Amino acid sequence: MSIATLLGFLAAIAIIFLAIIEVTSDFGAFFHLSGVLLVFGGTLAAAFMGYEFRYVIQALSAVGGLFIKGKADRRLLTVETGKIIRWGYLVKKSGLVALEKEIKGAKNQDHFLNYGIELVITGYSGDEVRSMLGAASTGAFQRNTAPVEILKSMAGNGPAFGMVGTLVGLVVMLQSLQSNPEGIGEGFAVAILATLYGVISARMIFMPASSKLLQKESILRFRNLLLSEGFAMLADQKSPRYIQDRMNSYLDPAIHYHIDQKSGGGKGKKAA
Repeated sequence: MSIATLLGFLAAIAIIFLAIIEVTSDFGAFFHLSGVLLVFGGTLAAAFMGYEFRYVIQALSAVGGLFIKGKADRRLLTVETGKIIRWGYLVKKSGLVALEKEIKGAKNQDHFLNYGIELVITGYSGDEVRSMLGAASTGAFQRNTAPVEILKSMAGNGPAFGMVGTLVGLVVMLQSLQSNPEGIGEGFAVAILATLYGVISARMIFMPASSKLLQKESILRFRNLLLSEGFAMLADQKSPRYIQDRMNSYLDPAIHYHIDQKSGGGKGKKAA
């Protein structure tokens, strides 16, 4: 779980509640079912109308994954650099066929790593491996970030449907001026709360979800491109030292991998 995301969300909720407590103790006044249906129902309906069903579902899943930490992080980059270097030693010692057992024994290893190993042991040149893995990385990035635009669209539609709710509430309020003055309050509540729900849905749900998804996938793409470079060097049977220096050139100096340090990575990490 992403603790920072959770803390940020809880802080935003706390600020809203503190602001409400400052002026009233009637929390029920800030909930109106009609406003919720207009904003969230309208936003979802517009999303399903404008985009393919499966991509909308992915976008909603991204909202659910807002608090889940991404697969790729700084530590993983160092660990996988070490893994490529270890494979470089295997290739130098036993040839490319030594990598075959890495596929057979790595049940939990992700598809990109297995695909890279397959390309290397097939006998492609380094440039060919780099090109194919680069295409795979770019394709995965484009597929996985398709929901980003949907979430941004939903963020724009939320306040728009909030305005629809405002107009509906104003119509109800105006109709009640003469015939039913008691209905003015209900109409005015829908008008104001729908706008509130629209802004909150956009700025606390859909926009953060789109930004977090794009950031996660951008980090994962960088990780895949780094591995692409490593596999290309394996295919060319470069020395482990060259692989280390080449891959470290892509990394923050604080997370460089160092062959000469038994712990690896210079930060007390175990060698991959």
